[in-house]
Amino acid sequence: MPDRVHTLDLHFQNRPHTIASYLLPHANGAALIETGPGSTTDALHAQLAEHDLTPGDITEVFVTHIHLDHAGAAGWLATEHGATVYVHHVGASHLADPARLLNSAERIYGDDMDRLWGETLPVPEDQIISLHDGARVNVGDRTVVALDTPGHASHHLAYIVDDICFTGDVAGVRLPGETYVEVPLVPPELRLDHWRDSLATLRTALPERDVTHLAPTHFGLFDDVTAHLDRLEAGLDAADQWVHHTLPTLVDDEDQLRDAAVEWMHEHAHSQGVDEDTWALYELADPSWMAALGLRRYWKEHVQSQ
Repeated sequence: MPDRVHTLDLHFQNRPHTIASYLLPHANGAALIETGPGSTTDALHAQLAEHDLTPGDITEVFVTHIHLDHAGAAGWLATEHGATVYVHHVGASHLADPARLLNSAERIYGDDMDRLWGETLPVPEDQIISLHDGARVNVGDRTVVALDTPGHASHHLAYIVDDICFTGDVAGVRLPGETYVEVPLVPPELRLDHWRDSLATLRTALPERDVTHLAPTHFGLFDDVTAHLDRLEAGLDAADQWVHHTLPTLVDDEDQLRDAAVEWMHEHAHSQGVDEDTWALYELADPSWMAALGLRRYWKEHVQSQ
C-alpha cells in the first residue's frame, strides 16, 4: 500500500533524490526505514514536520545495513529521541560502538567525513533489537518481515511491509524516472556470488508475498518489480565480466584501476540511456570510484584464491 508510506527526501549534499528515508505512520507513533547520515538530520526533521511529526514521534527505526548513508543517524534518533533500532544481528554491535565503522570510513573518505556524514552517535544497547532472516515485527497494524540479503554487505536486510519491499542497496541504485539500475560495488564486504543468492531470494519471496513495489534507499518507489530485478541481474553480470577480464590486468596499479572502474561504470550507464546530468546524480548516490576498491578486494579475497 504505497499510499500508507511516505518517501522523505533527505537532500543529501543539497541534492534531491539521493538518499531516502521511508515513513510509516501508525496509531502509536511512526516507524522509519533508513535514517540517512548524521549530516541530514536537519532535513529529516523538516521532512517529518511536513507530516506533522517530530523526531520524538519516531518509535521504531529499521536500517537495512549499517553503512553511514543508511544508518548514520540511528544513534541520534535513539539517544536523543528514544527510538528503538532494528538491525541485522551481525551489524548490531557496530551500531552500539561505531568506532570500527568510523575508522574504516575515514580511511576511504578522509577529510570529507564530517561534510558527508556528520556526527554518528552510538545506539544504546538496550535500544537495539537484532534481527535474523524471516523475523517479523509488528508495527501498528502492519508487520515488517526481514529478509537476509547479503552481497552489498554481509549484514544486509531487506524489509517487506504490505506490498512493498524496502531493498536498501541489494536491489541497486535507481533514480526517479530512470530505468537504469546501478549495482553499488563498495568495500569492504562486497560478494557478487552472495548477491546473486540474494537476488534469487527476492525473485522467490516477492511474488509469494504479493509485492508490487520496490523501494531502494537510492531512491523512491518503483512498480516494475520483475523488470527492475532483471536489470539488476544484468548489472551483476557486467560486474562479473569486468572482474574476470579487466580487473586482473590493473589490480596492482591503484590509480589505473580507479580510472578504469570509473570509465567502465560511466560507459555502462551511458549504454543504458543515462545522460551526463543524470550520471552526476548517480555519482552522488553511488560514487563509481568506490567500485575499484570493492571489486579489487572481492577479487583478491574470493576470486583469485579459487
